[in-house]
Amino acid sequence: MYTALYFDEVKNDIQSTKAWYKEQQSGLDEKFELSLKAAIANILKMPSAYAVRYKNVRIAHTKIFPYNVHFYIDDEKEQIVVIGIVHNKRINAIFLDR
Repeated sequence: MYTALYFDEVKNDIQSTKAWYKEQQSGLDEKFELSLKAAIANILKMPSAYAVRYKNVRIAHTKIFPYNVHFYIDDEKEQIVVIGIVHNKRINAIFLDR
């Protein structure tokens, strides 16, 4: 089974998103975190089940919340490398440069 590695920016984005959801409704931050963990658990089980969307980056969707997990597979280290947690409506060209 693969392990997950996160860019530092991803950790910051997750914390910011959780804080925003917490402000919206009590407990919503926890639901977001569970949804994100479930998506990452699915990725770790079968990372190659997700199609390459650009360069070597794949995208998995969270359930309920409008966020995508952008990642690539490092088969040599048996890791998935999470490079972004992106809102579905946000266009972020920075990923296209990687």
